[in-house]
Amino acid sequence: MISRRWLSLLLVALMVGPGVRPSAASQDLPGSLEDVGIDQNLGELVPLDLVFRDESDRQVELGEFLGERPVVLALVYFDCPMLCPMILNGLTSALKTLKFEPGAEFEVVVVSFDARETPAMAKEAKATYLERYGRPGTEAGWHFLTGDDQSIQTLTDRVGFRFTYLPDTGQFAHAAGIMVLTPKGQIARYFYGVEYAPRDLRLGLIEAADNQIGSVVDQVLLYCYHYDPVTGSYSAVAMNIVRLGGAIFVAIFGLLLLILWRRERHRQPTAAKA
Repeated sequence: MISRRWLSLLLVALMVGPGVRPSAASQDLPGSLEDVGIDQNLGELVPLDLVFRDESDRQVELGEFLGERPVVLALVYFDCPMLCPMILNGLTSALKTLKFEPGAEFEVVVVSFDARETPAMAKEAKATYLERYGRPGTEAGWHFLTGDDQSIQTLTDRVGFRFTYLPDTGQFAHAAGIMVLTPKGQIARYFYGVEYAPRDLRLGLIEAADNQIGSVVDQVLLYCYHYDPVTGSYSAVAMNIVRLGGAIFVAIFGLLLLILWRRERHRQPTAAKA
């Protein structure tokens, strides 16, 4: 049974977005939530030399997962009782609908911000979400990392992820969201909440990859939809949709005129012979 305290904390975590802080209405929540949220640092470069340990207990640098493909970055902790599983479930569900696959078009990097957690916990979490994802052969594209306080703090500061420890519960208060990084490690997109629209995630990955992945249809969608940093989602651009519609109409009308003109040309010689 979820207590009122934890339910209130969850609601605050889901509402906290860019530049938004919990209101005075949340003063009955455990601990101080003044430093909980996500600040957008679009264009910032994450430190590629940060050292973590992966699910195999291998020491790795963050840069090992960058360089070739964009990265979906999720900051969670594996012992989280409620919000973090919702974030990873939402991410996995969105990825299942995409034709893009981890290890081919992008990488998934999940980093625990609890320095007490271990590679064994990361390994168990990876197995859980790989099974949920259900696409064998993509294991190499998923990376679950743990690290020390310094590496964690440096990474969370750079991406604008603010969280706080609640001593009375032994848990963390934090916001819900994921980030997309370019292959060079620049922060390209933020998506908030625990459910992520597959269209938004796909377009975010395509733009982060500098249009090196995706189809012609995706390019059309990117013309009609632009990323809105305020909402952390893609929204329609009315003027571009009107322009595209006008261009399609002109193209169809021009094609129709060409067909009619060619038919008329074929009829003229026949009429002359008669």
